[in-house]
Amino acid sequence: MIKFFKNFRKDEDGAVTVDWVVLTAAVVALAAVAYQGISGGAEGLAGTVNSTLSGATVTLGTTGAVN
Repeated sequence: MIKFFKNFRKDEDGAVTVDWVVLTAAVVALAAVAYQGISGGAEGLAGTVNSTLSGATVTLGTTGAVN
């Protein structure tokens, strides 16, 4: 039984797993923060494009091509 506890203390497999879990959680959190920043900017840009295109008029020339 004492040998089991000594081996258990020396075993670092669980510590490596915890490190990977923490690292993965940090990457996911950073991705979520980046997504929030990008989505806000994309929504603003889409609104600007929508406003600009809503006010645009399309006229046909004598050849039938769109100007």
